[in-house]
Amino acid sequence: MDSLRSFRSLRLLPWSSPEGKPCFLDAEEGAGGYVSRLADDTEATQLAEGLDVLGEARRVLEDPASPNVAVRYAAVRLAECLADALRVAESRGRRLSVGD
Repeated sequence: MDSLRSFRSLRLLPWSSPEGKPCFLDAEEGAGGYVSRLADDTEATQLAEGLDVLGEARRVLEDPASPNVAVRYAAVRLAECLADALRVAESRGRRLSVGD
């Protein structure tokens, strides 16, 4: 049970290591610290960017005359933003579970 509690107390950060591996912060020790605030700001930026990209993608997709390259670019950006949003959701879901 202690290993599960330890796993839950790790905050998944919204960035990866240079090797592409997930980065974590001890949620109990890092709460309110610099890295925690930086992660909060990064998550907020990622979610806001996702909203912007969604708006642009809708405009491209609603226009039947949009060139294929514009549609492909919109799809690539949407996939990037979806990956960011899913990571934020996973991180926040883990933190909600800590009190259980």
